[in-house]
Amino acid sequence: MILSPARLRALLTALLLVSLLGALDHTIVASSLATVAGELGGLEQMSWMIVAYTLASTVAMPVFGRLGDLYGRRGLFLTSLAVFLVGSVLCGFTQDMTQLAGARVFQGIGGAGVQLLSQTIIADVVAPRQRAKYQGIIGAAFPIAIVIGPLAGGLITDSVGWRWIFWVNAPLGLLALLLAVRNIPKTGRSAAAGTFDVPGAVLLGIATTGLVLAVTWGGSLLSWTSPALLAIVAVTVLSSIAFFVVEARAEHPLVPLGIFRSRVVVIATILASVVGIGLFSVVSYLPAYIQMMYRTTATVAGLVPVASVLGMLVTSLLSGFVVARSGRYRIFPILGTAAGAAGLAGMSLITDHVPLWLPMGLMAVVGLGTGAFMQLVVVIVQGVTDQSALGAVTSAVNVVRQIGSTVATAVVGGVFALRLVEGLPGTVDARTLTPNLLHTLPSATQAQVADAYSSAMSPIFLALAAVYAVGFVAALLLPHTELSNELQHTPAESEALSI
Repeated sequence: MILSPARLRALLTALLLVSLLGALDHTIVASSLATVAGELGGLEQMSWMIVAYTLASTVAMPVFGRLGDLYGRRGLFLTSLAVFLVGSVLCGFTQDMTQLAGARVFQGIGGAGVQLLSQTIIADVVAPRQRAKYQGIIGAAFPIAIVIGPLAGGLITDSVGWRWIFWVNAPLGLLALLLAVRNIPKTGRSAAAGTFDVPGAVLLGIATTGLVLAVTWGGSLLSWTSPALLAIVAVTVLSSIAFFVVEARAEHPLVPLGIFRSRVVVIATILASVVGIGLFSVVSYLPAYIQMMYRTTATVAGLVPVASVLGMLVTSLLSGFVVARSGRYRIFPILGTAAGAAGLAGMSLITDHVPLWLPMGLMAVVGLGTGAFMQLVVVIVQGVTDQSALGAVTSAVNVVRQIGSTVATAVVGGVFALRLVEGLPGTVDARTLTPNLLHTLPSATQAQVADAYSSAMSPIFLALAAVYAVGFVAALLLPHTELSNELQHTPAESEALSI
């Protein structure tokens, strides 16, 4: 359906606002974790503020993708946004960590819907070539949220209380809801509409839940050899196998396995995992790494990940506008993965003897490289997928990136902690070491701590550079094709679209 420029701008504003709310919810909460846990008396359950949202979002995303394909996206998007807003309000009223975790699950389900459906609604109304530009604009919400989220969370928590980090979603969300009601076109049932794949959804939910819990609890709440963790892993493996068996036989599968016969879809999925594993997994550890190695303030250390995020923002927008003009996209994943690999390889050589601007510049290169293809992977898979499976293929890319980030973050944290403990001098206790304590230690000991941090992170950076190198090889296999500049719909959708 071709929308008027004014209506398209209004729709884009609504989708961008909703995407920003969803992205901020991941970052704004971080600054208030300690405060919330202290007030609600649940320090040992603090991680559930993050885990509950991530888990619910990951499980719900493929469900929303397929439901949108089968029954239309407008009503589903509006419902998801309403669920997200209700969940946000409930979070602010909770009285203990158990209630908060439950409300975060509710909020995460709604957040998954609005995040995924924002990307597929654009695909319904914009030709593949032009999607690159609009997906780049919508995707800008994530790097913006990384920059302003922690600061906004801290300011809100310190000024009016932590409950407002959730309640602030209400007025902005209601504005987005009003814009969405007025501007999202209605769609009818897809030509492939049928019974929803409940067995597939249940099995994928079990497998995803098991995977997230295994990597979140492994080595912390549960030892790697504990019977409980081994049971979780076994259930995850068995449910994953059963899922693929069911999907191969389902009439209307949750994830149509046929989409992976396309070389482009497979490569784009690999590139999505590169983003989650290669960059998202390490960004959260960078401030502590820089702060301890350079003995600097938290504010200064925070500039390093900010450099990567700003780089990501620039190339995400730039690549989108260039592809919208030419239709050619292959060069961006190739150059982007090469830049990411080079930047992380350079980070593996960093010591406290080099100036701070060097790691900042290297991470900016990683961000520039990642941004060049981060949003394009969605456009690429949508461009080669039938309209009846847009939601399924878009959710597949997003879920792979999210699971890759979750798993890799846990692995990076575990490896980093283990190597750090081994490298610290015997006079320093890793459990009590803080930046303030570091400044009170003798200069020689401070240098040893800096070397320990450098030695702990160096092989991690090198391993993540190898991940980008794999992405580079995959990107070279992309075909020399152009995105279409025509919007096509299935016959049923063409009849059902209305203003």
